[in-house]
Amino acid sequence: MVEIQLTNTRSRSKERLVPIDPQNLRMYLCGPTVYDRAHLGNARPVVVFDVLYRLLRHVHGARHVTYVRNFTDVDDKINAAALARQQQGDPRPLEELIRERTEETIGWYHADMDALGALRPDHEPRATDYIPQMIAMIEDLVAKGHAYAAEGHVLFDVRSFPDYGQLSGRSVDDMIAGARVEIAPFKRDPMDFVLWKPSDAELPGWDSPWGRGRPGWHIECSAMSEALLGRSFDIHGGGIDLQFPHHENEIAQSCCAHPHDEFARIWLHNEMLQVEGRKMSKSLGNFFTVRDLLDQGIPGEVIRFVFLMTHYRKPMDWTADKAREAEAVLRNWHIFSENVQPADEPDSIVVDALADDLNTSAALTRLHALLKEAMDAGSGTFSELRRKFLASARLMGLLLPGSEEWTKPSKVQAEIRETLSALGIALQQHRRAKNYDRADAIRNQLLDLGVKVQLQGTDCSFSWITPHNPSEAQQLLEEIKAITLEEK
Repeated sequence: MVEIQLTNTRSRSKERLVPIDPQNLRMYLCGPTVYDRAHLGNARPVVVFDVLYRLLRHVHGARHVTYVRNFTDVDDKINAAALARQQQGDPRPLEELIRERTEETIGWYHADMDALGALRPDHEPRATDYIPQMIAMIEDLVAKGHAYAAEGHVLFDVRSFPDYGQLSGRSVDDMIAGARVEIAPFKRDPMDFVLWKPSDAELPGWDSPWGRGRPGWHIECSAMSEALLGRSFDIHGGGIDLQFPHHENEIAQSCCAHPHDEFARIWLHNEMLQVEGRKMSKSLGNFFTVRDLLDQGIPGEVIRFVFLMTHYRKPMDWTADKAREAEAVLRNWHIFSENVQPADEPDSIVVDALADDLNTSAALTRLHALLKEAMDAGSGTFSELRRKFLASARLMGLLLPGSEEWTKPSKVQAEIRETLSALGIALQQHRRAKNYDRADAIRNQLLDLGVKVQLQGTDCSFSWITPHNPSEAQQLLEEIKAITLEEK
């Protein structure tokens, strides 16, 4: 069996993945808070863990892997989004508006992640369906002296857990000195965090031993992971921004509730995402959602490929150049694998690269090499190499069935191709008539528009990348049409 090695954030080293139960390898990914569209940074852990999920299913068998990714559907941001609708004149009760908002956002999320080629997890629990489990865990923590009630709140006593800070590698005192923490008069310690908080008559709330209220964010994942994966499971992960405080707090809660269990054995974190070398933020004007890119005509498969170009533990830089490069590669790959049935087994070098801490960039390099190897091979092995290439790409969530639709030319692309064909005829006519200045002028005008011209004897061919934005594609068409064919 293939040996999988993953970098454990807690030990800060690469470790061999040894399932707690070989018959049921279990992993948990912190999912979205469903108040708005998923931005590009939200999508990176989804793609990272989808590659891992596919690898685990390949190595251990689909029936022996359980993947959980939650939806946080009770949160102050969700409440604020629903309140905004009410203030804009929607007369419906807040509870109805909240439910509508979360349902709508979950639908958006599924559509966007499906477009990236991500498999749905085995379980997608909603926090609101696990309130009794959360209350039970909080009661247990209070009974064991790890939590206390104060003014309608229940707070976790951070000082009661000596190992607090091991995941992030900081002491509690260092955290207090270097972090912004909520100061409240009912807290025993500034680092204590909320397990339960009160709700007024309008906000969502549930009855509890401490009055009507709602759970804090951190307790949600502890309760849901225990309910669906047990007190100890194999892998827990998310973006590096969740390492502290969310994952640190999850460990504290779960380990204090069940001191004889290890909670999560391996912690996996992907690094942050940048856009054109800068942090993505609304203030810089470079903030966009997955849907923004899809609506611009950038295929989900292209977005996924750009993610895979960078190792998950390195900061990823989204650039327009990378998207264009990914599109060109994938178009070529789709042509190469057209009408091919995948092999029963993917290439072993691709599998080994993924098994080595999800080295997706090395796996892509191997796919490039496989394609070249196939093109250089004799007819006897060409077909088999194509089949192995396709199986390997699909292991990474690329070239999936039906994913080639975006490569088919649009009406504008077809018209660009037709117009360029006419230009090619005119260009060659000028060359035959020895009107080289005019032929060169046409060629240079095309180059200025990003259209490369290849001339070989009497043949003339073109290569270009049509802009994703429909209006920009139409503009390119008009500019090509405006090129004068005849001499003035």
